[in-house]
Amino acid sequence: MSRAERREQLIRVARQLFGTRGYDAVSVEEIASAAGVSKPIVYEHFGGKEGLYQVIVDREVKALSDILRSQMRPEHSARAVLEGIVVTLLDFIEENADGFHLLAHQSPTAVRSETFETVMADIADQVTIFLAPLLEKQGLDPASAPVYGQILAGGVGQIGQWWSENMQVDKKLVAAQVTNLLYLGLRGMEKDPQLQTR
Repeated sequence: MSRAERREQLIRVARQLFGTRGYDAVSVEEIASAAGVSKPIVYEHFGGKEGLYQVIVDREVKALSDILRSQMRPEHSARAVLEGIVVTLLDFIEENADGFHLLAHQSPTAVRSETFETVMADIADQVTIFLAPLLEKQGLDPASAPVYGQILAGGVGQIGQWWSENMQVDKKLVAAQVTNLLYLGLRGMEKDPQLQTR
């Protein structure tokens, strides 16, 4: 096996172990044993468990960010973009359960860079940019786009985490319900929203 192939094998094995059991419950010894190598091989490639974990998390962050961003095309309607983001996230979770688990439930001390929250904050920024001209077109204040962007990204992120633990609920139904609520919420916004009880 070449050095590059061995590195990919270690990443694959560790990703599955971390995704199923969590960072703290997995040792370098277990990773090496599952890959059929000695512990020094893991250290040689990654410097240790933390380095290996960081490589895996960075890959998952990039993969999820890329596919979610790909749904935000200016030529698409707001509904198509919302639906695309929701369906894409749920597809990612379904097809990549270990990777999503790493992002959503990672060890905070083990990772020094991005997390699922970081991905969703980035998506909120992208949604904000997408929403501003749509709001203006509807006669609404485009300066409110950051608030709505955070709400939309936060809601989608939360439903993704919920669904990852409740996958017995039909994915298409969840996607349709989330899209319905978010899209109808966008369509029915008041120009000058006011609190009704205060």
